[in-house]
Amino acid sequence: MSKKNSAPKKKRILIVDDHPMMRQGLTQLIGVESDLAVSGEAESAEAALDCIRTLRPDLVLADISLPGKNGLELIKDFQALAPGLPVLVVSMHDESLYAGRVLKAGGRGYIMKQEGGKKLMLAIRQVLAGKIYVSEKMSAEILETFSGGRVGAEGSPVEKLTDREFEVFQLIGQGIGTRAVAEKLHLSVKTVEVHRANIKVKLQLKTAPELIRFAVRWAEAQSGGQ
Repeated sequence: MSKKNSAPKKKRILIVDDHPMMRQGLTQLIGVESDLAVSGEAESAEAALDCIRTLRPDLVLADISLPGKNGLELIKDFQALAPGLPVLVVSMHDESLYAGRVLKAGGRGYIMKQEGGKKLMLAIRQVLAGKIYVSEKMSAEILETFSGGRVGAEGSPVEKLTDREFEVFQLIGQGIGTRAVAEKLHLSVKTVEVHRANIKVKLQLKTAPELIRFAVRWAEAQSGGQ
């Protein structure tokens, strides 16, 4: 008697990125893999949440910068909607800024876009296997932090900010005013002002102009490192 070899079921992946070329590139990369398949694409946080409900993917590949909602907040929404859903962030932003925040938010890994296809496939399979994926360098830093080997004061003061404060701080660094920040984040102006006040305290800045200068310099330093 001959048995039919049933092919193993492909793992379904949802791609969340606001750049069509990036989504297309990821779809092509994943499409040649025998054990993986792209089940859907989303260009915004709202569309991504709809896809989670209807497609029930095995893994989400998500960018951190999305229209309408910060990627960190979206990861928290994913976990509320589908607890345990693995999320691997694929971003152009330096992992030293975001990897720790992504893991705290419930993500399972972080890889920078310039790493290339081979490393991305490794990261995808590692996260699907229930493991966490970050670069070796970042892994060492995270272990050192959790083991108490790194004193908080030695790191950047920006690390003290909550995810929402960090989001507000980034927008200030882009030269965006309080009212525009409030509209962009769907918050009240008063709430943004509270966040700004908290940021000033944590960064030991006394005035609004000092905060703006610090945020702009920080933003310029990050973009210069890309």
